[in-house]
Amino acid sequence: MKSTFSRGLLATLPVFALSTLATSVQASEFESSGKVAVEHRQFFDKGMYPGQLEDGQTSFMVEPEMYWSWGDGQSSLTFKPFYRKDLEDGERTHFDIRELAYVYAADDWELRVGVRKEFWGVTEFQHLVDVVNQTDSVESFDGEEKLGQPMVNLSLVKDWGIVDLYLLTGFRERTFAGEDGRFRAPLVVNTDDVLYESSAKESHLDLAVRWSHTIGDADIGAYIFQGTNRDPILTPGGFENGQPTEFTQYYNQMTQFGFDGQLIVDDWLWKFEAIYRDTDKEDYWASQAGFEYTYVGIMDSDADLGWLVEYGWDSRGSGTLTEPGGTFQNDLFAGARLAFNDVQSTEVLMGFGTDLDHSSTSFLIEASRRIGESFVATLDVRLFDGDKPIDPISAIEKDDQLQFSLEWYF
Repeated sequence: MKSTFSRGLLATLPVFALSTLATSVQASEFESSGKVAVEHRQFFDKGMYPGQLEDGQTSFMVEPEMYWSWGDGQSSLTFKPFYRKDLEDGERTHFDIRELAYVYAADDWELRVGVRKEFWGVTEFQHLVDVVNQTDSVESFDGEEKLGQPMVNLSLVKDWGIVDLYLLTGFRERTFAGEDGRFRAPLVVNTDDVLYESSAKESHLDLAVRWSHTIGDADIGAYIFQGTNRDPILTPGGFENGQPTEFTQYYNQMTQFGFDGQLIVDDWLWKFEAIYRDTDKEDYWASQAGFEYTYVGIMDSDADLGWLVEYGWDSRGSGTLTEPGGTFQNDLFAGARLAFNDVQSTEVLMGFGTDLDHSSTSFLIEASRRIGESFVATLDVRLFDGDKPIDPISAIEKDDQLQFSLEWYF
């Protein structure tokens, strides 16, 4: 782990929080939990690029969580480290602190200091407005998994909504698969030589302000973010005999405005996200919108079936791995979620996405079921089809996979 992460962490743990913890530990309440998992990915095709693993990929993961509270619950400390050991891809073997945060809760305000994960957004297939935490792409290529972010967050509770003020004190660089790994670009991304627009580099202080409110059956939120762009620009580098051998990361500064909202109308859930981003390279709009309709108790059973439809748009049009553009610039998504509502909490999500400009497609199945009191089994299937080089999905079209994991919760 880079020293800038530890510096950012220390910057978010002021002396008063540490002294409060030291003087209150005798009266604190302690809880511990967590999970341990074994995961196996089986790929249907050989990799597209030299050096990639050909068949299977097995890994082990541990994520404990420790929680202390004191002062009648007003003060608390959460610690959640994360470690994965991958037997094939060395870059996927990594450690991270997902959370290490002190929280003080008053009647109408709350202070959170430390490393945290903050999620914004309402849509299913793309989270445009989720901008605080960096993507942990070696965990999941779809952007669902995030690295811990050092921050100071003051949350103010008002009658007209909740206002959150953020000071983000250390930038986290994105993780990338190594030469052996799957779900990567044609060239391996150099994670040691990183370029920044800001002279402060990864020590740049980012700022964000978010307002959120519930009005009847509607939840809405809006924010402004100013700081280091979480999405790196990849440029060819490391030339040998006139040919690039790697990608170099470049992180520029950005100002981003975001809005998200969802509305419940009977069995319908309408969702919308939109952003405006301004950088030294470009400025653009993007949006994701759709609905989820749920049939409750299908065929007189306990199961619920939900239908999902979303559309993604980006004013930049198509992009590539090295040219800025919208990954979902004109894309349609459809899916179904089946919740059995049984003792084993069995759920299945199926989804299909297509690029209306390039005719590329992706398909997923995510299924999970609890086994006994402490185990959860999950099965994921992901299939890709993209034969046009301009479409980013073409870089991973040989990475069709079946993934099985068994998690033990304690």
